Amino acid sequence: MTTTTTGAGVDGTALIAATTRRDAATLTAFYAGDAVINVVDRDHPPASPLVLIGTEEIGAYFRDICGRDIVHTVPQLVADANGVAFEQHCRYPEGNSVTCLAVSTVRDGKIIRQTIAQAWD
Repeated sequence: MTTTTTGAGVDGTALIAATTRRDAATLTAFYAGDAVINVVDRDHPPASPLVLIGTEEIGAYFRDICGRDIVHTVPQLVADANGVAFEQHCRYPEGNSVTCLAVSTVRDGKIIRQTIAQAWD
């Protein structure tokens, strides 16, 4: 795993730990109250992404994902005071996998905007 964190941005080590533990509450706490996530995947193409606004919607999204029996790994993460980007791999018990790439803008140590691109087997 490669983790690079500089400045007073998001704590990359803590973000990885929360992801691998499937800790929805801690993941949600990384986001500002008015944060926006855009998710692009097979069900939500670029012209019509899934848009999550605010920690209530973001928290519901993470509770759903973290509530599934999935193994999450984060082999690469880069963070500084202005942003965080990471690669995440997810494996379902039956062997199917998902790769997720996320790029985020950070303000005052919280994620305020994030774009997630996901691909499934």
